[in-house]
Amino acid sequence: MLGEILSDGFEELGIFCSIEALANLCKYRSILEETNKVMNLTAITGDEDIARLHFLDCASLLKLEDFTGKKVLDVGSGAGFPGMVLKIVNPKMNITLMDSLEKRVNFLKDLSAQLKLQDIECVHMRAEEAPAEYRQSYDIVVSRAVARLELLSELCLPFVKVGGKFIAMKGPGGADELKDAENAIKVLGGRYIETVTYPIPGTDTKHNAVIIEKVAPTPEKYPRRWAQIKKSPL
Repeated sequence: MLGEILSDGFEELGIFCSIEALANLCKYRSILEETNKVMNLTAITGDEDIARLHFLDCASLLKLEDFTGKKVLDVGSGAGFPGMVLKIVNPKMNITLMDSLEKRVNFLKDLSAQLKLQDIECVHMRAEEAPAEYRQSYDIVVSRAVARLELLSELCLPFVKVGGKFIAMKGPGGADELKDAENAIKVLGGRYIETVTYPIPGTDTKHNAVIIEKVAPTPEKYPRRWAQIKKSPL
């Protein structure tokens, strides 16, 4: 059932998904479900919801940007959304999955080993505490529903190289956050490009992807500590 939902969904989205990638997504779902019994990884369960609300939702980003050959970072990856899904469907990218919770990172490491994925790094790290070598070194940074956009921009834009993109995945109301984030985006060296609203196949749900281009280096003093980011958003 899962494979059929995914095949139909990818066809509807116009995204190529190889037989190997489909098999890996099915394996991902099994490992996720088993691990979720002992670790809180996702509130979304069942073939249909995982296929549509996790896998197809995340893979939709592949229609918005060319990830092939790019160096990609997923900030706050959690159970691997969207980064692991992107890597499985388009393996021709070099991706880092970053999360602040060690047990989630261990899950991602185990998952990537079981799926035999190459060019993938899973790191236990808070975004605002990342070492200097991670700074302004990624072509594309993605993040899915981690925080409001004015806060998320300060966590993510410092990682994007000039000329690269930051894509923030947001729910139906996510576009409303843009006004509050305008100053943060500008201060951090970004420029808002567009918000793409996309449907999730087989549902009435539409999500938003906010696309921001990096046009200038982020000042060295950013990101600040998380408590300060929350207390005084840019």
